[in-house]
Amino acid sequence: MKITATAIPEVLLLEPVVHGDHRGFFVETFRRSWFDARGLPADFVQDNHSKSGQGTLRGLHYQLNKPQGKLVRAIQGEIFDVAVDLRKASPTFGKWAGVTLSADNKRQLWVPPGFAHGFYVTSETAEIVYKCTEYYAPEDDRSLRWNDEAIGIRWPLLEDSPVLSDRDRDAPGLQAAELFP
Repeated sequence: MKITATAIPEVLLLEPVVHGDHRGFFVETFRRSWFDARGLPADFVQDNHSKSGQGTLRGLHYQLNKPQGKLVRAIQGEIFDVAVDLRKASPTFGKWAGVTLSADNKRQLWVPPGFAHGFYVTSETAEIVYKCTEYYAPEDDRSLRWNDEAIGIRWPLLEDSPVLSDRDRDAPGLQAAELFP
């Protein structure tokens, strides 16, 4: 597997080796020993699967007291996937990294604990699956405003306004958000 640091060194783009022939393809999407050898957390406790229509933006989500690391990949369609550093003591605090993940490119994004995560669907529909290092805790779940000018994410919007949940539409900006130390 090829590993590439994004604009934020802890947020990693993972590109697996794809073995394909006339029958289709085979790809190994996770191997614990590979993560262990690189010092990456590999103790995943939960897998999630999400399907969304074109123009849907989900995020930016994080858990404050039980932060989740996430290994994200698209298994159908295409998304623009984003991580925002919410660690106040970090040199990249308030910065973001974004990559395109698709069923075709089979790339994955490692989003470490301490980051908000979100994605925007650029294809007709998209399904993503992601592994988490911590269980979902609804009482600990937080949102960060997707279009906060202090962060300045350059979303590849297909329309002026994405499809949002009420929670995401009403999320606080970076200045008012609860943050990691």
